[in-house]
Amino acid sequence: MSLKPFQAVVFDMDGTILDTEAVFRTIVFEVCDELGFAMTDEVHLSMVGSSHERTNQLLLEAYGVSFPYALFDEKCRVSMHARMHDVPVKAGAREILAELRERGIPTAVATSSRRAHVDRHLTRAGLFDMFETIVTRDDVVNPKPDPEPYLTAAGRLGVDPTVCLALEDSFSGVRAAHAAGMQTVMVPDLVHPSEEIRALGIAIMDSLDHVRRAAFPVR
Repeated sequence: MSLKPFQAVVFDMDGTILDTEAVFRTIVFEVCDELGFAMTDEVHLSMVGSSHERTNQLLLEAYGVSFPYALFDEKCRVSMHARMHDVPVKAGAREILAELRERGIPTAVATSSRRAHVDRHLTRAGLFDMFETIVTRDDVVNPKPDPEPYLTAAGRLGVDPTVCLALEDSFSGVRAAHAAGMQTVMVPDLVHPSEEIRALGIAIMDSLDHVRRAAFPVR
């Protein structure tokens, strides 16, 4: 499968560039158990790609108003910081970023994570300087699935959203990029495309290596 021509690429971070979602899953289950709540796969998967506000809402819906979200969030943050060296870069991420840079195609990150988390993890991975701009939860009023993060990234790059390629792993991210008018590719990580997501007409690819080969086919 080939892709339509594009002038910029906007990446999600967690689960797309970095394999943080797998590490975070372990942390979420551990912290909930420590706090006396039984995390389930269903609740966890509903949280993937969500902003802090949406995650809080989901946990309150699942466990009631007694759920100590502030304490949960702090424990998860501390644990993730302690395990940041366990977070691998997703297969194909370095290669596609290197090829995009070689071809002079600008790149950005649009993520629901906070600035401190993003800067710390991208710097540790040696990828921070690979992006012209990084849009975090702290930079927008409306997080994903609202298109604002993707529209902000395109605006900073000075590229029309309709000629941007967006790479995502979550439902909320796919909805955001699609609503922004971008050519959207879902590279599934922990969640797999639903019928609703497939109905958006987006491309679905197994890895960033597949995306790179589709974007730059060997002639």
